[in-house]
Amino acid sequence: MAKDQTQARYFDRLNRVDDYIFAHLEDEISFDRLAEIACLSPYHWSRIYSAMRGETIVATVRRLRLQRAADRLANSAADIGEIAGRAGYGSTETFGRAFRAVFDMSPAAYREAGSHAAFTRANGAADADGFAVELVTLGERRCAGIDHIGSYMEIDHAMGRLFSELAVRQALPAAPEMIGVFFDDPDLGPEKELRSRACLPIGEGVAIDPPMVPTTLRGGLYVRLHYTGPYADMRGAYRWLLGTWLPGSGHEPDDAPIFEVYLDDPRVVPQSQLRTDIHLPLKAVP
Repeated sequence: MAKDQTQARYFDRLNRVDDYIFAHLEDEISFDRLAEIACLSPYHWSRIYSAMRGETIVATVRRLRLQRAADRLANSAADIGEIAGRAGYGSTETFGRAFRAVFDMSPAAYREAGSHAAFTRANGAADADGFAVELVTLGERRCAGIDHIGSYMEIDHAMGRLFSELAVRQALPAAPEMIGVFFDDPDLGPEKELRSRACLPIGEGVAIDPPMVPTTLRGGLYVRLHYTGPYADMRGAYRWLLGTWLPGSGHEPDDAPIFEVYLDDPRVVPQSQLRTDIHLPLKAVP
């Protein structure tokens, strides 16, 4: 079998593992079951996963569960004990220790004073102190994309699939620029129906075939908000940008989706230090 076909098979196996994890994140996950899904020996599959994904399977599950828990703390009134249980922790104490190790504060403190709280307090303020925004003009960019339906917090599922597809085709850029494009308002309609797309800019010579979809990022004027912190807190940043900055800016939003550029790898950079640039398209100034 050709080398590229063998590599494609391995990526496909690990993609099936990713699919299972995202679908069963709140269930008990058996590593033997994951070995079966990967169609690999239980003696070796986890080391293959670590080598190809850049983190252990244990770290992946823990990171995704705590990321979902942070989203619930920041954006819902769910009881902390319930959030702990749904994240796979048997007690709030154990959950608290694990959460603090990643987010540098307790779950209760995070709910009260995480970075989302700063944006919430700023809504309605007369100035933009503390929030870095700039007007930029961007050129049109050609991207390969993978569609995602469901929670915006899980777009990294589609991003992982996109990396795999491009790697198999030997078309993954040396320094890939990770972009998330978001088509729906998360405050309207069910979370399970939210539409988004993971994208990577690529050259004209790279074919974009299924399951990838061709995507063109609109060129023109944008306001760029520089955000630092957990992805779970960004909803507050959006509300400030759209509810406070935009009405006082003298600008009108253009008919194109918002996109985010992820500047750090969440597998290696602490949640509190993750940098994201949020881009809101604006109509050209007459």
